[in-house]
Amino acid sequence: MIHIQEPKSPWEVVHMYWVTALPPSGDRSYNACLVIVDRYRKTPIFLPCLKDETAINTALLLWRVIFRTGLLNNIISDRDNKFTSALWTNLHRLFGTKLSFLTAYHPKTDGLAERMIQTLKDMIGRFCAYVLEFKDSRGFTHYWCTLIPALELSYETSVRSSTVQTPAMLEKGWNPRIPEETLKYLIDINPTASSFKIMLDKVKHHSKKSMNDTFDYAKQKWDKSHKVPDFNVGDLVLFSTLNFNNIKFPTKLTDFHVGPFVIVALDGTNAVQVELSGELENKHPTFPVSLIKPYQPADKELLPLRNSTPLTVSPVEQN
Repeated sequence: MIHIQEPKSPWEVVHMYWVTALPPSGDRSYNACLVIVDRYRKTPIFLPCLKDETAINTALLLWRVIFRTGLLNNIISDRDNKFTSALWTNLHRLFGTKLSFLTAYHPKTDGLAERMIQTLKDMIGRFCAYVLEFKDSRGFTHYWCTLIPALELSYETSVRSSTVQTPAMLEKGWNPRIPEETLKYLIDINPTASSFKIMLDKVKHHSKKSMNDTFDYAKQKWDKSHKVPDFNVGDLVLFSTLNFNNIKFPTKLTDFHVGPFVIVALDGTNAVQVELSGELENKHPTFPVSLIKPYQPADKELLPLRNSTPLTVSPVEQN
């Protein structure tokens, strides 16, 4: 668990992560989105991009944000190779920006950040799921990559239950004026302008629906499934091999959890550090609790032939 010093003003501390597997959009066939979230007021910025952007292109994306927010004090991200590259780390050293990295297995930073990130990922997925586009009377097409600012605006101008205020009001002291359905009051207007206004109304409706559906789903999921973990130093646990892409498993034999391993330290309530040995020593020893489960020794009376230590699979490097 990384230690986070809570910000005292907007855009001091941000969370940064990628949303991928989106439908190709626009002339460059954007299929991903770089999301930057202000930790102070929980407002996101969505930057359409390619899932395999280079470190320099990622820096250029951030440069667009800096002109809007100013330099950042702290960026919290995973250990994506672009965020750990020499260019990225040295650039932020020059900026005086601290880089805080999550563990290799993406443990939760805290409950609020985890819920916010998962909610925004789902929201973007819903917004882009149907390859959102709008063709006007002249055949000009607007793709999700050009329409996604509407999702930002909907989020900024919606009241948060935790503050009973909109994120925009907390930062700016006023709510941005948004397009309303005023077209029916206009009799004589340019057809192209009329078409553009219809597009704005449709996108506004779609973004608000995506956001509200996401909030409803997140609340139901969180209320039903979120439980505070109860692990202690010295406990024996198994951990999931979900993130071990370079491990080969014997089919029909492994349940995709290996161990047992002893917990040597707790990183808050969201991650644990275990003692690894043998061929697993080169793995990062800190795991999120979502990938950990308690080890239950076999009952010798009920299962006399079963070994009390489950099958442990070691990593095998693939050629």
